[in-house]
This record gives sequence, structure tokens and C-alpha cells, in this order.
Amino acid sequence: MGMMQEFKDFAVKGNAVDLAIGVVIGAAFGKIVDSLVTDLVMPLIALVTGGVDFSNMYMVLKEGAVKAPYATLDAAKKAGAVTWNYGSFITAVVLFTIVAFVLFMIVKRLNALKAPPAAPATPDDVLLLREIRDSLKK
Repeated sequence: MGMMQEFKDFAVKGNAVDLAIGVVIGAAFGKIVDSLVTDLVMPLIALVTGGVDFSNMYMVLKEGAVKAPYATLDAAKKAGAVTWNYGSFITAVVLFTIVAFVLFMIVKRLNALKAPPAAPATPDDVLLLREIRDSLKK
């Protein structure tokens, strides 16, 4: 019974619950950022670069049952070709950069909201010694 009690204590601790909530919110935030990148940012980048679609940027390493050229990455995969999908990597780098920047801004804003630590109160004996010092200077 001791192990079950330890597990119960661990599972309902504030830190474990906070971590679970953070994971759930992080997963939802990840979906939002993924949609932001794939649905909003990457089409704008494709527009600026003249219609380049990063999701279809790949290199055929080994042809499949159907010979190249393949119209899309999906067509290459369906043909059984081995591909090097560097366009997906570019999308992942853009996604990471956006997530890192957004998290940086959130942490920066949270740090700005924190009040600076209050200066420790000066002990009475130090205040008294300062008064004596100042009186002697006069």
C-alpha cells in the first residue's frame, strides 16, 4: 500500500498537475502554430518567392515502380520512390522559428510584469550608526 500512497501523492501534487496542464496547452498551441505556418505563413512565402511550394520540394534518391518525374511528393511516395524531403525540413525550421519567437515574447512579457524584488529593510542598528556617522561629519 505504501507505493500506491506515494503514487497518489505524486499524481495530485501541484507540480504534476501543472505539468499535465502545460502539456495539454502546449499540444493545442502547437496545432495553432502549425496551422499558422502551413495555412498563413508558407503561402505568403510561396507568393513572395514566385509560387514555390516548400511541401513539394524533394529529391528522388531511388525511383519507385513508376519512373520519375513525379508531379508531387505524394505521387512519388505512392510510386514507392525513396525521397529526400528537404521542403518539409524548411517548413519545420520556419515552424520552430515562429514558435521560439512567440515563446520568447511571452516569457519577455511575463518577466516585465514581475515586480522587481523589494530591497531588504535596513536593520535599525545600521540606521543608527549612519545617523551617528552623519552627526560626526557635521
